[in-house]
Amino acid sequence: MAPFKDTPRTMNPLVLARELEAIAQTGLHFTSDPHDRERYERLREIAAGLLADSSQLSTHEVHEWSKAEFGYATPKVDVRAFILSEEKVLLISEDADQGRWTLPGGWADVNESPSESVVREVKEESGYVVEARGLLAVLDREKQGHEPPFPYHVYKLFFHCEIVGGEPTPNAESSESAFFPVESLPELSTSRVLASQIEQCYEAVRSGNMIAVYD
Repeated sequence: MAPFKDTPRTMNPLVLARELEAIAQTGLHFTSDPHDRERYERLREIAAGLLADSSQLSTHEVHEWSKAEFGYATPKVDVRAFILSEEKVLLISEDADQGRWTLPGGWADVNESPSESVVREVKEESGYVVEARGLLAVLDREKQGHEPPFPYHVYKLFFHCEIVGGEPTPNAESSESAFFPVESLPELSTSRVLASQIEQCYEAVRSGNMIAVYD
């Protein structure tokens, strides 16, 4: 019999809800028994309610998201671009978060590599055409202190990118883009990026130490 997981982590309601959702998703993928499917569907509904209680989403939104997932449950992947020009970092203003600022990026898409996803996100959100030069960090969102909590487990990938074309272009996802000194950042969308992460990326690029940090 497998030992229990460590108590502090197990007692975290959000972690428990994520684990219940993962069990339900994986069970639905592998089972062929109709009674088991009913049980896993009910477990998914319960998990959706618990996840909604721990985030800013409704139970319906979480349940609809979870129904779109399939196969063995794994973390989602968020990609972010760190772009430095004349000692200033490119940020975009997020309409979805009251105009707060973040590094350009978003969810990685199916059939795209992580670097292809980050290049696409930068173009969509800022208008700039970039090339990914290196991976700076692979971070577990749960361990970084992002607020508010998110219902799904997320890995965040930070890429050093350089502008090779394009021009700033407002769009439906972001109202504007601008360059800021790292020591004088605007109000950040802390759900998406933290000042400490931007500073960490800046130090890595300026020092030339491009060995990716993790966790």
